[in-house]
Amino acid sequence: MNCEPPAAHPEPAASFVRLLPKVELHLHLEGSIQPETLRELLRSNNRPDDQAEAWLAARVRQGYRYGGFAEFLEAFKYVALLLETPRDYALVTRRLVEGLALQNVRYAEVTLAAGVLLWKKQSVPAVFEACAESARDIGSRLGVRVSWIFDAVRQFGADHAREVVTWAARFREAGVVAFGIGGDELRGPAELFRDVYRQARDLGLHTTAHAGETAGPEGVRAAVELLGAERIGHGIAAIRDASVLCLLRERQIPLEVCLTSNLATGVVSRIEEHPLPWLLEEGLVVTLNSDDPGLFGTTLEQEFDLAMRSYQLRPQDAARLCENAIRASFLSGPEQEALAAELHVQTGGREPPRLAN
Repeated sequence: MNCEPPAAHPEPAASFVRLLPKVELHLHLEGSIQPETLRELLRSNNRPDDQAEAWLAARVRQGYRYGGFAEFLEAFKYVALLLETPRDYALVTRRLVEGLALQNVRYAEVTLAAGVLLWKKQSVPAVFEACAESARDIGSRLGVRVSWIFDAVRQFGADHAREVVTWAARFREAGVVAFGIGGDELRGPAELFRDVYRQARDLGLHTTAHAGETAGPEGVRAAVELLGAERIGHGIAAIRDASVLCLLRERQIPLEVCLTSNLATGVVSRIEEHPLPWLLEEGLVVTLNSDDPGLFGTTLEQEFDLAMRSYQLRPQDAARLCENAIRASFLSGPEQEALAAELHVQTGGREPPRLAN
C-alpha cells in the first residue's frame, strides 16, 4: 500500500458537492452550536455573558483547536451547561437544521447527549420532545429529515448507560433510532457495556459506538465483537492493525470519519497523516461527517472540500462517500433506495465508481 497521501486536488468541485443530496451520521447536537447561535441563546435568556464572549473569542483565536481530547471534552461540557431549558434545545435544533438545509443535507442522524441530560438532572422527555418537534417543524419546510441517537457517557458506567437505553427505547416511535456511547474510551472500556448493548438490541434499537478515536485498534475490535456496534464513530485507529481492518471489511462495518475533529483534538497532527486515504484504499465503508461543527469551526461541505483537496478525490469519489452514508444510515431499505436514486440522478444517472483501489 502506498503510504504517501496523493497530491492536493486542483479543483475541489465545491459546487458539485453542494448539489449532492447528502446524509450526515455523526453529528452532535450540543457540539453543533455556532457562535451566533450561542449568542442568540444567551440573549433569549436575558443573559449577556462576558465569560461566554471571552470563551468564543478564545476558540476563534485558537483556530478551533484544543490542547488534547480532555480539553475538548471540557469545551463540550461548557456549551452543554448553557442549555438550560427545553426551549434552548429547540432553538439550537432549529438552527442546526437550517444549516443542514443550506448544505443540501437531506437526512441526518443527530446525537443527543441524553447521558449529559441525566448528569444535569434535566428532563429527558421534555428536552427530547422539544428537539423532535423543532426538527419536524423546520425540517418539513426545508426538506431535511432528522432521526436521533441517544448517547451515554461511557466514563459514567454501565448503570448510567442502561438508563439512557431505557429512555431511547421509550422514544423509538418518536424518531430515536439508535443508542451509542461516547466520551473517554480509556475510562469507559467496551467490556463494561456488553449487557447494555444486548438490551438495546432487544428493545429494537440500532447501535453505534465511539471507538478508535483516542484509544487503539483494540477498542474498535471490542466495539464490533463485544458490543455488536453496527457503525463505529471515528475508528481511525483501525489502520494500525491489519486484523481489525479485515474485521471491518468482512463485516462491512461503516466508519464515521471526521477529519477536522481529529485535527482539532490532536488525535491527528497533520491532515497528511490522517488515515482516511488508506482506509479507502483498504476497501472499508467510509463516511464523512462534521462531528461537532460549532466547536471545530467546520461543516459537512467543508469536510468534503478538505478531503478532496488533501487526497485528490474526484467528484465521483465524493458521490461514493455520499452513497456510503445513505447505505450506512438507519433508514429503511426503501428510504435508502429513494435517496440513492436522487443521488444517481444528480451524478448523471450512473452509479458512482467505488473508491477502493
